[in-house]
Amino acid sequence: MKNIAFIINPVSGGKETQAAKRKLPKLIMQTLDNRQWLPNIAFSEYTGHATEMAHQYARMGFDAVVAVGGDGTVNEVAKGLCGTPTALGIIPMGSGNGFARHLNIPVRPQKAIEMLNHSEPICVDYGLANGRMFVSTCGTGFDALIADHFAGSSKRGFMTYLQNILKDAFSYEPQTYHIVGDGLDVTHKAFLITFANANQWGYEALIAPKASVQDGKMDIMLMSSHAILGSASLALRLFAGSIDSSHFMDTLRAGEITLERESAAPFHIDGDPVEMEKDIHIRMVEDGLKVLVEKRF
Repeated sequence: MKNIAFIINPVSGGKETQAAKRKLPKLIMQTLDNRQWLPNIAFSEYTGHATEMAHQYARMGFDAVVAVGGDGTVNEVAKGLCGTPTALGIIPMGSGNGFARHLNIPVRPQKAIEMLNHSEPICVDYGLANGRMFVSTCGTGFDALIADHFAGSSKRGFMTYLQNILKDAFSYEPQTYHIVGDGLDVTHKAFLITFANANQWGYEALIAPKASVQDGKMDIMLMSSHAILGSASLALRLFAGSIDSSHFMDTLRAGEITLERESAAPFHIDGDPVEMEKDIHIRMVEDGLKVLVEKRF
């Protein structure tokens, strides 16, 4: 028998998702293989609580801790598990669920629980931006502005995300950025810059189609300051997995860089807006986190 904990974030996602989480303990007990797993189920109560609980479960020697929520919840649980033998599991019940989608974890809760019954741990990378952990993406520019607006929205979901994009895209003023380190010395006026460990923001919006969580590198996606001119084609390419071939996009790859900005500006970590300094040191930590994925036969 292996010990597994489920940390449920009751407030991530929309109202329907939140209602479904209240029924989740019963679904877990019905679906989880009780010949293999001995479950412990808990609800997080405040920001940072999931990190505290995950860290405690890891200290207690649990084999796995499952984040039940969106990318923000995954981020919190991962903080408590990185560098330990305890594996991160995911039941994606947030809004975008980018990290889970990258790992091909089912977005239906029952299917995600069933996957745990025939899963295996793999080692993946995570990133640090001025010491703040990210598992999927972080970035600055327009996407960070949207993350800030989305966090303040009373409604969640893809349509709310899209409405925020359409409201601000044509008035946003691109900034000039300097990226230095790991053989790079690049100055670029950009609409946005995404530093990607995983391949997407969420909702299957593949901002970095070739990104890998097991290569020790981040894919640095720079969208041109003229991107608004090609916004329709960029949107199509974003969901088709071909945005990296657009002439409005440049792709760099590095293990460690410093981003120099004109001034302190919005920044996001796994889709959540954060206060960040003007200059940001970003590096990847190779094989620093264990994650449960579907077993490969």
